[in-house]
Amino acid sequence: MTWIHDIFQKSPEIALFLSLAVGYFVGQINFGKFQLGGVGGSLLAAVVISQAGVTIDNGVKSVMFAVFIYAVGYDSGPGFFNSLNRKTLREIAMALFLAVSALVTVVICAKLFHLNKGLAAGLAGGALTQSAIIGTAGDAIARLGLPAAEVKALQSDVAIAYAVTYVFGSLGAIIVCVNILPKFMGQGLREASIEAEKALSGGHSAPAPGQLPALPDLVGRAYSVKQAAGRKVAEIEMGQNDLITIERIKRNGKALDPTPDTVLQPDDVVFIVGRREGMVDAAPQIGPEVSQMDGGGLVMQTRQGVFTRKGMNHTTIAEVRSRVDRELRHGVFIQGAMRAGQPLPVMPETKLEHGDVITFYGLAKDTKRAVDAAGYELPYSNKTDFIYMGVGLVLGLLIGLIVVNVAGIPLTLGSGGGCLLAGLLFGWMRGKHPMYGVMPSAASQLLKDFGLAAFVAVVGLNSGLQAIVTVKQSGMTIFLLGVFVTLFPLLLTMLFGRYVLGYNNAAILAGALSGSRSANPAFGGVLDKAESAVPTVPFAITYAIANVALTLLGPLVVGLV
Repeated sequence: MTWIHDIFQKSPEIALFLSLAVGYFVGQINFGKFQLGGVGGSLLAAVVISQAGVTIDNGVKSVMFAVFIYAVGYDSGPGFFNSLNRKTLREIAMALFLAVSALVTVVICAKLFHLNKGLAAGLAGGALTQSAIIGTAGDAIARLGLPAAEVKALQSDVAIAYAVTYVFGSLGAIIVCVNILPKFMGQGLREASIEAEKALSGGHSAPAPGQLPALPDLVGRAYSVKQAAGRKVAEIEMGQNDLITIERIKRNGKALDPTPDTVLQPDDVVFIVGRREGMVDAAPQIGPEVSQMDGGGLVMQTRQGVFTRKGMNHTTIAEVRSRVDRELRHGVFIQGAMRAGQPLPVMPETKLEHGDVITFYGLAKDTKRAVDAAGYELPYSNKTDFIYMGVGLVLGLLIGLIVVNVAGIPLTLGSGGGCLLAGLLFGWMRGKHPMYGVMPSAASQLLKDFGLAAFVAVVGLNSGLQAIVTVKQSGMTIFLLGVFVTLFPLLLTMLFGRYVLGYNNAAILAGALSGSRSANPAFGGVLDKAESAVPTVPFAITYAIANVALTLLGPLVVGLV
């Protein structure tokens, strides 16, 4: 063991990355139907590795958590601000219910097991993983007017109980939110997220990464002209309401670019692009489909444009189509549309708003014409805008430094709450002005996954050894009480959310529940299982409230025990 200790002392980062590797390996193991997941596995692995004696600078923990929570807010900003309405009252009620139920649970446990004020406050801080309680409870104890020696002893008890209960406080929240809740709801987090995404996008769910629709809306076909011989190109296209476009004609082995007045001749081969419904109707009127055609070097392109056309804000796709000249929209199809990062159904009745990002499909010259007419082009980039991200993080950390004293109790969002708020704001602004603040989804996912996993591992490495030593010295009573205080309010709030507040989607309830407990590792586990940003909106609301409500528990416990 000594040589391991020496290695960790020389290079503590080895312990950090070893915790991640072992943790994610353990997290993939199925224990019956139970799977701990990478976040929970990293925490357990870090606690075990910490027994060799290793300390990671807390600055690493702060940085990792800041980038994690900022990325979470950035991805969810558009959806968060769009969701701020009377419906969010249930998130507020949920966060307050958990705080009250946790307070009552701690006070009852303290009375039954004769805990002093310090142990009771530490129990609340560790079991609820709210580190701010250590500070607010310690300050409240100092104001009791007790002898200095007694104040010091009580404040030491706060730290002891916190250390003993903190590790399971994190792990227990993961178990409830990631494993127990989906079984209770009878709905997996991934399935629940897909269902919520369908509801948000008008019943049309976007394919997951690696998935393609078996019957795509936009298709290309080649036909040998028989029935359509002698007809003009414009006549055929307009007969299908411009749902198709004849992009190329091959005549006597030569490729021709058609014009509206081009007359088709027998045995011409036409290459047609368009929507499936138009293609199906047009095929019998043209001739038999041919299996091979090189298209004469024809290449289709997608191009994104930001919709800013004057006089057309809040106009349906059908109205836009009717108000634009046929020559302008010829050969261009809308492949997709996004509003503030959320997909929109491409349907005639869908209303377009300024700032929507539209994906056009067609020949390069046609899509360029469409983008210029719609507004301006959104250039593709896979590089993160670190200026935008850096300013957002700085603003978030500055917000976290703000402390407001209410009745002598210092209240603050902390670095986590500040970075979450900044991420929400900057993500919302990016949705409104897509030219700025690029952060590719893969980069955002890396920040979330690595940031959270490293944060949790540092917590386990720095707290694990002290917690186990304290348990050996102080017995198991505080630890077992911590297990109860961790689980009981969570389970009670889960029932409250389901049967009183009416949550019927597992992913949304899991996000709200983890936020109500300010349980960042649990939320990370929920995101990992959901593979979606759906749980983030309720989490953001309850998390902000819980940061304040749970911090208040410190002086309340000191006053009531």
